[in-house]
Order: sequence, then C-alpha cells, then structure tokens
Amino acid sequence: MISEIHTYREAEEYINTIPKFTSKNSMEHTRIFLKHLGNPGQNSKIIHIAGTNGKGSVCAYLCSVLKEAGISAGMFISPHLVTMRERFVVDGEIVSERVFLEAFRTVASYLEELPEELRRISYHPTFFEFLFFMAMVIFERSGVEYAVLETGLGGRLDATNSVESKTLCILTSIGYDHMEYLGDTLAKIASEKAGILRANTPVVYPVQCEEVTHAIEECALRAGAPTFPVEKHAIKEMKIRHKTIDFSLHLLYYDYISFTVSTSAVYQTENASVAVRALELLKDERITVPVMQAGIFRTCWEGRMEEIMPAVYLDGAHNIDGIRAFVETVKTQPCKGKRKLLYSVVKDKQYQRVIGALASSGLFDVAGVVALSDARALPLAVLEDYFRQYTEWECRTYETLDTAVEELVFGKDDEDKVYIVGSLYLVGEVKALLRRPRHD
Repeated sequence: MISEIHTYREAEEYINTIPKFTSKNSMEHTRIFLKHLGNPGQNSKIIHIAGTNGKGSVCAYLCSVLKEAGISAGMFISPHLVTMRERFVVDGEIVSERVFLEAFRTVASYLEELPEELRRISYHPTFFEFLFFMAMVIFERSGVEYAVLETGLGGRLDATNSVESKTLCILTSIGYDHMEYLGDTLAKIASEKAGILRANTPVVYPVQCEEVTHAIEECALRAGAPTFPVEKHAIKEMKIRHKTIDFSLHLLYYDYISFTVSTSAVYQTENASVAVRALELLKDERITVPVMQAGIFRTCWEGRMEEIMPAVYLDGAHNIDGIRAFVETVKTQPCKGKRKLLYSVVKDKQYQRVIGALASSGLFDVAGVVALSDARALPLAVLEDYFRQYTEWECRTYETLDTAVEELVFGKDDEDKVYIVGSLYLVGEVKALLRRPRHD
C-alpha cells in the first residue's frame, strides 16, 4: 500500500515500479489531478522549456543566473543521472531525502480520495507525472519566485504543459528524436514542442533551419505568443580555450556583451545565449549584465562534455544532432596521443546514423562499446556489428562497464583523451561507478 511508505528508499522504489501498472493519461486528467492537489506552484513565475537538445543546459544557465541575482528558483529536470533527487533543484541544491519523501507522501495522500472523474477511470499518475506533481509541491513549499520546468517528452501533451499560466516559454534546438510520438519531419516535431506556447507569453528560440523556424513562427502566431529568436549573427567572436569559451552576444537593450562559458562544448554558447535572451525578457532590475555574466560563467552542467577526470570527457549526446555537436567540439581539442571512444545507447535511438557519424568523423583511434544495464539497452553484438560496418578502427567490446572504464580510463596513457558518449543512462552509470571505491 502506498500509504505504508515511510522512507525515501521505499518511495523511490515505488516510483520506479509505476511504469509496470499504468499508462499515459490524457492532458485533461493530468490537469484535473493538478487542480485536485490545489494547483501547487502556481504562485511562482513559470518558465517552461521544450526542445530536442539543450533543455537541461538552458535550465541550468537560467537558474545559475537567478541564484547570482539573489532570486529564489526551483528547477524540475529529467532524466536524472544517479539519484532521482537530482530532478528537483531549489536554489542550486538538489532536495534532501526528507523533502523528497514529504512531497511523495503529499501526492500519495491525494490519490486516496480522487474526484469522481478520476475515480471512474482508476486514475494513477505515470512515472513522469508523479515526479512533476512532486516538483510543484516542493516549489510551493519552498516559496520559489521562479519555477523552471523542463518537458519530459514533446511539449503539447507533456505533463508539465498542464500548467496554464506561464511567464516565459523557451524552445531549444529541434532535431530528430522520439519520432514515433512526435512526427517524422522537423516541422511536425517543432510543432509538437511548440504546443507549450501560450497567448501573450514570450517565446525564445535559436534560429535553425527554415523548416523549424517557420513551424515555430506559425505556432506562435496561432497561439498569440510574441517571438524572440536568437539569430546566428547575434553570437560572434568565439574564442575556444582549454576549459572555457569566450564569446560576444548581442543583447536586446545593449550592443555586443562578452560572456564566458565554463566548458569546452561549443554548443553551450547557443544554450547560454538562449538563456540570456530569456533572462532579458524577465525585465527584472536584479538581473543586471554583470549578474548574467557571472551566472553564466559559474554554471556547471553534468554530463555535457564534462571533464570528469583529466582528459576524460562525458557527454550525453544520444541523437544525431547531439552527436554532430559533440564531434564539432572534439575537433577543437588537440590530442598528442590517441583519442579513445566508449559508446552505448538504448535501442529506440537512431544508433545507425549516430555510429555512422562517429565513424566518418575520423577523430578516434579506438572505439569501445558496452551494453547498458537498462532494459532498453541495445545488445552488445548489435553495437559491435554496426561499428565494424562503418569503420576500420580497432573496435573493443566490453561485457561490463567496470571493465571498459578500467581499461580505457584508468589504463590510458598520459597524452590520450577518452570520450564516453551516448545515452544519458550511460552517463549516469559511469558517474555511479566512479563514485564507488575502485575494486569494490
């Protein structure tokens, strides 16, 4: 019984079992349950973010600047890498087990006396809905001024879109992902993501290909949402250093202003620029140019070209656009030794195109593949077969992640560079592994 859950571990275990006994709910039913909860978090100013790549990074940049300005903010993101608590961040800190459990028990208590419309269909929140409801409860109790919500999948039908009143919407880079749910063209995918738009609520987005930009503009016109695109020429004078990138951004109310991102990932200049444009639109006198510069510089986002050890990089690029951005960043990093790659992915991703792009880059000397522990993991034999089809590199297969990390990471020469890339599940498993004592 859900009412008998009294510890964090029990709550986490219950949430992990939800996919086994429930299915996707309609947006109407999600809204009814949110109202049943008392519409928690609605007193916060909501910034809603959808897109294919860069959502989490933009969330992180926004919240870092808000914290720098002394403004309380909550952030709801997905997926988590190691602990489920990572999905809930308040003022830059993930929530405690106590806060997590209290929010869980609150949502659970409202399931015991459902309104008639929900009782009639034996309603139960999905895995993602349950976490979203917990986030809104946490933000309500924390009294955050801003609630930054990242969509889980798509936008129009995402649980986070049950929130009606929004201060700002953001659409990050749009690419091919989850096509079985969102559509088989970029225009269709962009339109699904743009389902988060609201009348008189500004929307910020990077200018991409004509197909995507046109779809976003059409959706914004129908919704009555003012558009604030970040043009490519707004970002210039990029200087890539070892662990930082300097660039200039044309602001709405200033000329070009210099910013520095604390990463070697070139794609983060666009994500930071989108965040800055959004922050400008808040028109909050506490968010000054120096505050934005400091907040952007101090942002650290795990699993995005993250240097987890000297010359060992971790990147959760799992679709073709993410891999292309990853490859462009690797090209900027000189290497006197060998570049070694460790890759894995779940089977519902575009792994054929991704492996082809990695192989055709000509950047790596060794390719390693390992199967994930997740149920949706692509089998090791399939990973190996595709790499051998696309490249003449040395291809190594590893039955366990422990073995792969021991050989590629701890066994590398000083001048080698190791890149661990693919599914965010891989990123999480690597992080969890490295937190354990070796030979444990």
